[in-house]
Amino acid sequence: MKLHLILLALLVLASCSTDVDLYADYKDTPVVYGLINYKADTNYVKITRTFCGDNDHPINAYDYAPVFDSNNYPGKLVAFFDELRGAPGQTFQPTGRRIFLDTLTIHNKKEGIFFAPHQRLYFTTERFNTNNASWHYRYRLCVVKPDYDTVHAETGIVGGDISVGSTVNFQAAPSHALSTLLFSSTDEAVLYQIVMQFRYLEQHAGQPMEPKEVTWSYGARPLDTYEKVLGTDNFYRLYYSVNSLFNELQRAIGNDTVWDANHPNVTRYIDDFFIYIAAAGEDFNNWYQTLQGMQSGLSLSSGYSNVNGGYGFLSSRIFVKNQAQLSSFTKLDLFKKPWGFIERKTDN
Repeated sequence: MKLHLILLALLVLASCSTDVDLYADYKDTPVVYGLINYKADTNYVKITRTFCGDNDHPINAYDYAPVFDSNNYPGKLVAFFDELRGAPGQTFQPTGRRIFLDTLTIHNKKEGIFFAPHQRLYFTTERFNTNNASWHYRYRLCVVKPDYDTVHAETGIVGGDISVGSTVNFQAAPSHALSTLLFSSTDEAVLYQIVMQFRYLEQHAGQPMEPKEVTWSYGARPLDTYEKVLGTDNFYRLYYSVNSLFNELQRAIGNDTVWDANHPNVTRYIDDFFIYIAAAGEDFNNWYQTLQGMQSGLSLSSGYSNVNGGYGFLSSRIFVKNQAQLSSFTKLDLFKKPWGFIERKTDN
């Protein structure tokens, strides 16, 4: 499974809510989704609207979902963020900074239930501030509709780096044992997803080396479901199976070994090991937890919303990539397996 698919849960910007009554008397209702990443060069907000229809003229959502004009407002809406700031524990007040959103259209969206190939997004390249020792920040989104009604949503900003243990330990022998990975939490984040990725190089006789990888996820979980390390303020434990790396390699390599008569000269080298962490804010967690167990129907949305005057949510998230080392015991087990892993020679 590719990394971008594994992290999909923290990337989704859906087009409408399953709780929108598509057959009620028509009311122009905005649908807003945004996930702010303070590290990103560009942040996007999806602003659409519910489908048109009324009780006398009900619509078929499948017919209207692919239609651009049924989902989008005509022209460009006025949309902006107002920055709020307060000392820790104090009331937030506007700083006077206003971040206006511009629009762009993506022209290569793949065909699906919702309209394609064009997607209109609102965006900004301005940077968002995160909490520090002196100040805490929040951002209030305002969207002005064509009839001058306004829609609002507000969020804190997930910020700061996440430190992760530098060594991981796996073993090839069948076992129910668990290893431990320590990681630190970060400000404003309450939902964490940890993904591991082992990269290796593969070379068949007479062929150039080819990069390969195996990637697996430990799911999106609220922070309070991890075990906190006693005596620390923000360190937690992820328990993972010591077999996991070898199980993933067994699925990826299987019988493609150096002993296979069809592949007599396969050589593999250890390359890198990475740990990815996606961390999201409280409002995304509320939306995500509501989503669990519900039938998604036509969209990936749920009944939770923090958008006043509309549907959807505004929250924040970050992605962190950390390099780790395989333990010496893990490497020995790799070299013992019949997959052709050997020490990679380096030039002196």
